[in-house]
Amino acid sequence: MRREQLEYAAARYGTPLYIFDLDILKRQTDRLRGALGDKTGLCYAMKANPFLTRQMAEKVDRIEVCSMGEFEICRRLEIPPEKLFISGVLKKKEDIYKILDICQDRCRYTVESVKQLHYFLEWSDAHMKVLRLYPRLTNGSQFGMDEDTLRSVISIVNMSPYLEIEGIHYFSGTQKRRVRQFQEELEMLDKLLLKMRNEWKVRIEHLEYGPGTAVPYFKGKEAKTYTDEGLDSLREAIGSMQWKGNVTIELGRAFAAECGYYLTEIRDVKKNKDTHYCIVDGGNHQLNYDGQIRGMYHPDIQVIPGDNRGQRKKWTVCGALCTMNDVLCSDVELADVRTGRVLVFERTGAYSAMEGMALFLSHSLPAVVSYDRNTGWSLLRDHQPTYIWNMPDESLKETESTADNILINEAELSAVNF
Repeated sequence: MRREQLEYAAARYGTPLYIFDLDILKRQTDRLRGALGDKTGLCYAMKANPFLTRQMAEKVDRIEVCSMGEFEICRRLEIPPEKLFISGVLKKKEDIYKILDICQDRCRYTVESVKQLHYFLEWSDAHMKVLRLYPRLTNGSQFGMDEDTLRSVISIVNMSPYLEIEGIHYFSGTQKRRVRQFQEELEMLDKLLLKMRNEWKVRIEHLEYGPGTAVPYFKGKEAKTYTDEGLDSLREAIGSMQWKGNVTIELGRAFAAECGYYLTEIRDVKKNKDTHYCIVDGGNHQLNYDGQIRGMYHPDIQVIPGDNRGQRKKWTVCGALCTMNDVLCSDVELADVRTGRVLVFERTGAYSAMEGMALFLSHSLPAVVSYDRNTGWSLLRDHQPTYIWNMPDESLKETESTADNILINEAELSAVNF
């Protein structure tokens, strides 16, 4: 995104501010599609950035949904149920029944445990609807089931006239930087799928695989798995599998990270002993890079307005929270740092905006905007007060009229221009 566009957004919408460049999102999605080939499906894990769900539903084969909140977002955006891949480590019975009542056999559903299988079994028996299930294989974490449990689940499914094992789901972690990790996992999955076919007499048609591709957020922290060469290796590893079925690659940050910018205004500068401090109106409750530990790594940052050609010196950038942990980056070299300038943090399109302590100290939520060259700027969410969520219910009743003016009602929410 050009500097003048960033300056315009800061002036028009204020700070703190999230910007999502939809042109960059499209280019990145096209790059991933081209690198992995037409035979490989793509699934967008919307937890990476739910604001991009509508755009991604038009570009990928599936949308992974991991909570009832995410499901409600998809409903309001009118994402077709056929696009939804219902996942998540915890599926409450009442929640999965609600989804089943709405989507029935049009979605695909992961199975995390024997208990979850019972929910699908009970509902399908009662409604006589065939459900397409994806038992999840664990990597040793709390997610999914081990091989023995997986076999038991498949045996139970085979006794039901209304349950069908369409595929297997596997995800073992994120921010993988070595291509060899992909290759090792796919080799393991290949052996398991062949074993299921030859020994268990179960034919699996589909593999949903989350490779956990890393994104190079910080300077000097490159990730081969994110490069074209790394994606080529992933495609080759899929193609070399002896099991021949359909493969869908599930990604979140790899789609979304590049398109995001976080803007926060410099409100104060000071020098304590030998350290130059820059205090901004945002903070790490709104910006959370994966792997960032008290600002020890340096993301790409711009200072606007200005040309950044002045004398550079090291700054420690801190947010507005009353905690010494609110450090966005330490000893980063910047020029033209002064009050009124705006810092632009790049590659913030995935997770960084979703994983912070949004309610801490009752600061307002930043505004969220998107941009694309065809339609220009769209306000996705205005600055939102959070103090009402940090008050007892009795206090809320006393300020009901105030809350009514603050909260976005359903009609307004459905009318938001995505």
